[in-house]
Amino acid sequence: MSTGPTHLTHIPAPEGVFPATAYTHVVVGTGRFIAISGQLALDENGALVGADDPGAQARQVFANLGRCLAAAGTDFDSVVKLTYFVTDMAHMPAIREARDTHLDPTRLPASSAVQVTALVNPSYLLEIEAYAIVPTEEAPA
Repeated sequence: MSTGPTHLTHIPAPEGVFPATAYTHVVVGTGRFIAISGQLALDENGALVGADDPGAQARQVFANLGRCLAAAGTDFDSVVKLTYFVTDMAHMPAIREARDTHLDPTRLPASSAVQVTALVNPSYLLEIEAYAIVPTEEAPA
């Protein structure tokens, strides 16, 4: 188990489960639950960022996730689960690179990656949704 916010416990390798290197198998937390809808590589004006560039799209998606977390009164330290929807699993290294600029690689959230045939627009290469838990004392007024 790794340390971090006191309201979260990361269990990277439960007994009998093969250890993961790119995510944590279990994250347990107490507090206020936050669900963030899948974010796309859209800027504040709705324009696509990074056409045909999974790295640029991933950076924009994580920036959007950060803005959504801030709107909920928290940051990436409270994320307990990420779900990646990608049109090609070959994009995962670029996505992980963008992720690692926002998340502590020693305290990664639980994660799932799903390859999909398409997203809502063929120009989108990835979509990421997040779940977070913040201590109830951090709840915005």
